[in-house]
Amino acid sequence: NRRTTFASSPSALPLFSRPRKHLPCPPQSLFSSLVASRVSGNHASAAMEQGTDSAAARRMARVASHLCPPTSQMEEVAILKGSNCRAKGAAPGFKVAVLGASGGIGQPLSLLMKMNPLVSVLHLYDVVNTPGVTADISHMNTGAVVRGFLGQPQLESALTGMDLVIIPAGIPRKPGMTRDDLFNINAGIVRTLCEGIAKCCPNAIVNVISNPVNSTVPIAAEVFKKAGTYDPKRLLGVTTLDVVRANTFVGEVLGLDPRDVNVPVVGGHAGVTILPLLSQGESSLFVYLRRN
Repeated sequence: NRRTTFASSPSALPLFSRPRKHLPCPPQSLFSSLVASRVSGNHASAAMEQGTDSAAARRMARVASHLCPPTSQMEEVAILKGSNCRAKGAAPGFKVAVLGASGGIGQPLSLLMKMNPLVSVLHLYDVVNTPGVTADISHMNTGAVVRGFLGQPQLESALTGMDLVIIPAGIPRKPGMTRDDLFNINAGIVRTLCEGIAKCCPNAIVNVISNPVNSTVPIAAEVFKKAGTYDPKRLLGVTTLDVVRANTFVGEVLGLDPRDVNVPVVGGHAGVTILPLLSQGESSLFVYLRRN
């Protein structure tokens, strides 16, 4: 009988129908020992001493430590000070805060910071949606410790001990909105954030992305001057987008790879002042122009 042969031969069964081989489970005493050791504060050392398989015990200890972090560790995260800003065991590196981490620029920027090997601590601050963004970013498999902060009451905790503060916070420019309208809203946001920076991390490097950059950077400078913490070498307006666009547009027109084009752009990030310096482009651009 073909049906009988099929049913009686495990090798003939489809993969999803074959009998599963049950892997040996760790002895129940190991689980009991781990639970008891966690309660007593000795973690998995008790299980290691009972003569069970050391490799299995170490694996279970790591799982137990991940699922049941010590209470002291949770308390350290709740109260941040300059001395304990870096998490225990974190690799040396820069401590970065992204203010406006839930926005269209803040989310991908936060992801890039998490993937950067030079970043050891990453603080994400916004007035909405910060917990969800923080959870997603923290799952990236790098060593940077990620913490989220929500709303004005947690701004100081987000800024404490930071080496670099990036500000993409603010509303984007909408159709029909002038840069003056944009400035009236974003200027107040930047001022409030910079007041917190001057108080909590006066020596941090500050990168302002909030538009209009030509106007928000001077606002930040005045706040720092008033607080006595202004350093022109530590306050930067981010206009990389303009250079990237110039390289892309020139590459499309000339049929070049944009990665081989480097067009400097001056005049800030405003339509009436911005100017791409085509005559100062890299040599590959001029070689192409001379040949054509």
